[in-house]
Amino acid sequence: MVRFASYNIQYGFGLDGFYDLARIADSVRSADVIALQEVTRGFSKNRHADMVADLAALFPDYFWVYGPACDLHVDRMGDAPAPRNTRMQFGNMILSRWPILSTRTLLLPRSRTISKLNLQRGATEAVIDVPGGALRVYSVHLDHVSNDERIRQLAYLNDRINAFTHEGGSVTGATEFGIEDLPLPEDYVVMGDFNMLPESPEYCSFAGASDGYYGRTARIGTPIDALAALMAYAPDSYSWMDPVDPGKRMHLDYIFVSCGLERRLKSASVDTTAMGSDHFPVWLEIDG
Repeated sequence: MVRFASYNIQYGFGLDGFYDLARIADSVRSADVIALQEVTRGFSKNRHADMVADLAALFPDYFWVYGPACDLHVDRMGDAPAPRNTRMQFGNMILSRWPILSTRTLLLPRSRTISKLNLQRGATEAVIDVPGGALRVYSVHLDHVSNDERIRQLAYLNDRINAFTHEGGSVTGATEFGIEDLPLPEDYVVMGDFNMLPESPEYCSFAGASDGYYGRTARIGTPIDALAALMAYAPDSYSWMDPVDPGKRMHLDYIFVSCGLERRLKSASVDTTAMGSDHFPVWLEIDG
């Protein structure tokens, strides 16, 4: 059995407003592969913490990669000048019990806004040496404002996912460097904060529209929503809660899998007891 968890950790701040990476780590510690979003370095809101280093220290037996989609120069830290080359980074992280053989950060399409914050978003891709065969894992964070932008981002992401075996991931012809050619697995798990509601236009653009009679038919090239496939949604399912108005709740976080993994799906859930963020961890178990 392989356990996956996806968690948007809101740069470390929980529903109670406190910054606490330890409780975040504890809530997903039993997962074999973890996808995190809103992981930062040099961000003023969490006192310029290096969340990447701190999370890595909390998972000393895991391999990890970090993909900072947004990267900015930091001039000052409070009232003092920032050390030279201080960066503010915002991105995704993947941790794994097994070696991460290669990784890429895919920069998703974005448009220039005038008054509304629009960070560069990304999908961090990792080829992981899971027992029984390598597997691709993606940690994804989409735009939070515009469904049109999310549709463009999902179209680009799906193109890259499906072109992976043709493009060859991070490197091909590696024997020139004395490195064995890396595996190019067809199966994948895509996890993250998609900032979309179930059955919304952007959701259907990625998972396919549901036919009125047949529902959704699994087809090559179209990701499968693991929670939907396992009938793990309830009418009031949610993965995000407004810290100011707890009655305001939405399902924004997902785990999608390739068709080849559909028969291996065992269980999926959202842990709404976790307090480490305004989002909640989404879990998936598949046969190993």
